[in-house]
Amino acid sequence: MPSVWVSCKRLGVIPGRREATNVAVAASRLGNLPEAFTTFVGRRHDLAEVRRVLGSARLLTLTGAAGVGKTRLALEVAAASRKAFPDGTWLVDLAPVRDASAVAGAAATALGVPHLDVQQLARYLAGRRSLIVLDNCEHQVDACADLVTMLLSGGPEVRVLATSRQTLGIVGEHVYTVPVLSVSDEAVELLRDRVTAVRPEFRITDANWDTVSRLCAALDGLPLAIELTASRLRTLTVEQAADRMEDRFALLTGGSRTVRPQQRTLRAAIDWSYELCSPTERLLWNRLSVFAGGFGLDAAEDVCAGEGVAPHDVLDLLDRLVVQSIVLPTEEEGMPRYRLLETIREYGKEQLAGSGEEERLLRRHRDFCLALATRIADGWYGPGQEKALARLRVEHANLLAALDQDDDPQASLALAGALRYHWCVGGFLAEGQRRLERALAAAPEPTPARARALCAAAWAALLQGAYAAADRWLAEAGELGERQDDQVVRAHVVGLRGSLLSFQGRLPEAIQMFERAIVAHTAAEGEASALFDLFQLAAAQTHLGHSGAVKIARRAVALAEAHGERWARAHALWMVSQDAWTRGNPEEALAVIRAALEIERGFDDPLSTALMLESLAWITASLGEHERAARILGSVLKLWRDLGADDAAFGSPPSEDRTRCVESIVRALGREAYDRALSVGSGHDSPRTAIDQALDPGAQPVAQDAGPDPLTPRELEVALLVAQGMSNRQIATRLVLSLRTVDFHVANIRAKLGFRTRTQIAGWWVATQGPVE
Repeated sequence: MPSVWVSCKRLGVIPGRREATNVAVAASRLGNLPEAFTTFVGRRHDLAEVRRVLGSARLLTLTGAAGVGKTRLALEVAAASRKAFPDGTWLVDLAPVRDASAVAGAAATALGVPHLDVQQLARYLAGRRSLIVLDNCEHQVDACADLVTMLLSGGPEVRVLATSRQTLGIVGEHVYTVPVLSVSDEAVELLRDRVTAVRPEFRITDANWDTVSRLCAALDGLPLAIELTASRLRTLTVEQAADRMEDRFALLTGGSRTVRPQQRTLRAAIDWSYELCSPTERLLWNRLSVFAGGFGLDAAEDVCAGEGVAPHDVLDLLDRLVVQSIVLPTEEEGMPRYRLLETIREYGKEQLAGSGEEERLLRRHRDFCLALATRIADGWYGPGQEKALARLRVEHANLLAALDQDDDPQASLALAGALRYHWCVGGFLAEGQRRLERALAAAPEPTPARARALCAAAWAALLQGAYAAADRWLAEAGELGERQDDQVVRAHVVGLRGSLLSFQGRLPEAIQMFERAIVAHTAAEGEASALFDLFQLAAAQTHLGHSGAVKIARRAVALAEAHGERWARAHALWMVSQDAWTRGNPEEALAVIRAALEIERGFDDPLSTALMLESLAWITASLGEHERAARILGSVLKLWRDLGADDAAFGSPPSEDRTRCVESIVRALGREAYDRALSVGSGHDSPRTAIDQALDPGAQPVAQDAGPDPLTPRELEVALLVAQGMSNRQIATRLVLSLRTVDFHVANIRAKLGFRTRTQIAGWWVATQGPVE
């Protein structure tokens, strides 16, 4: 207002109250912002955060991928900020500016002073409190940086909000990366809003929600892609549009005639970004498209370097693609990673296919995956096992993509076999069995790769209770091992024969096999490779009541410690705990099984976690903590359900022990309280959280005082399903929501109730809402 009053006084006009109000309204509208033709959907957090940063930052650059909605967000922020800038909010559209020398002139013209040069423009803005939106800076970054530096230096009250696919790179610049829309909330709502504008009868219902969510996910939550899809839904059904996503660039055309040419089709938007890249940046973009789900720096360097891209240049090129919002930095399992939006990746795949490099890059991608898997498998019995499994988990999509290549069946077979620990320890048993069977069928030749893959297939079959299949695979592997004189294969066959006998309850025969396997493994690969057979020998002897079993288990623990190995060590400690419990020393048994589970927590292995937690439940019940023991049993039963198998198929401990444990709990608590505790205990979504709940007393359910529900109806619905023991993925399927939305709801529930674990949510439900049905 002060500047308005000064202007009036200079004109000799002193406004009255009504005139003052009109002047204030006029001041709030100073500028040239266009009126929006459509509603602004979602992005409440983004809008608030950008306005907050703009309150203190003099230059804020909105970056993000093509079509992510940078311009629309900037205009919405500017419109909402009019009152804070009495001297105007101004849009400078730089998209049509092709000459760097014309950037300053475009800004002056937009501000209504086309006759001013850049120095005069800076003086003109001095003393004015204005917001300038510099839109589409990416193709004139240097000129924009010079202009902004000049304007901010001359006008302390000036703020600049820039949009660009890369930052301006000047001192004092703040950056906000505009994310894609959340798929099941904002993206779905945007699609609904835009489709109803052209098809008023369009509705999103329970019947089509899943397809709509799938379509929005395929569109990466990109507003531009959603807007273009909405125009197609004049004539296509949602199902038809979703099914045509493989050719998304042909589908997503025909945008509004009022928008810039590069926003009328999805391809044009990506073309614009591609043209702004240097030739080597384009080359790397094309090559990065072979990765599925994400990649690490080492993978990019290994797969993409060569023939135009030097290995030492990959990091710099990758950084430049990040700056240009082509590549998105992220983090998985604590590891720094990168990813491409699927739309960006599909564009790169098209360019790669047309370059003649596709076959070579896909081969290098598979070779990288094979080398990674082989390195982990060959060095398994040593340090770094948890990190190795975590790496394989984050590469899961890449591993499957590599296995899907059909040009070299032997290479695919070698990869499937080398991933044996990923399949059998990392929790991907069913997937592993399918992949191994497919690879074995495609490559029947009697090669060393087949022999090792047969061993892996036999192990996966054993762990799923498919004993006949395991026996068949082992018979062929044994023949190949003998024919090829492969000591490693022969040792694996003997050890797995012992496992099969043990799972079938033929423990004396199993013991003989394990003793042979220990000798064979030690001769073939060294003493550390015999660790798991030592554990299995101790387990078989423990079940038969042999007094020397604990010595074998302790020997395995010591050997594992000497080699920095943790997986077999956890299993051996489990057997030491079993020995203490059977000797009537539950306190010692508890201490040792806790130590085993602390190690096991790092592996996220559902099978071993279920077996170890079973022992913990027995021990806990024998110490009189019956409710806690029941909750632990609930966790165990949930793990078996998630594995899709009965625990007896896995050679689990004798059922009479569980029977005695359950009987003691029911006697102490009563059947109703026992069932309730089982339900509460099933409130975990991974082996790791099951262990957290079992070991951390603070993670147990906390009763809440009755009162008004702090949760929304949808959150109550999610909380009930958590209490019923469903994982987030299962809840998403039940409620026809995206996994991301369910994650958001569960996080909100925890925050509102002050809880850390799902068990606490389940306990709250029982205490405040009643029994879980």
